[in-house]
Amino acid sequence: MDLTLTIIASVAFLILTVFCGWRGARPINVLKGPRMIPWRPLMMVCVVALMLMLVHLFNLLGVQTGNQQRY
Repeated sequence: MDLTLTIIASVAFLILTVFCGWRGARPINVLKGPRMIPWRPLMMVCVVALMLMLVHLFNLLGVQTGNQQRY
C-alpha cells in the first residue's frame, strides 16, 4: 500500500471507530428490543485495524518498528 491509501484507510478506520463507540455507548431502548449489531466488538476491531494502519504509516515514513536484533 502506498502512503495515500494508508492515510485514507487510517482516517476511515478512525471515523468508524468513533462512530461504533458512539453507537455502543448509547443507552439500550427496551421498547425496540435487542441491538442487532454488536457495536462495541466492532469498535475494537476498528481500533486494531487503525493501530495496524498507523504502524504501517510509520514504516512508510521511515520509522523502524518491531523487533530489532543487534549483533
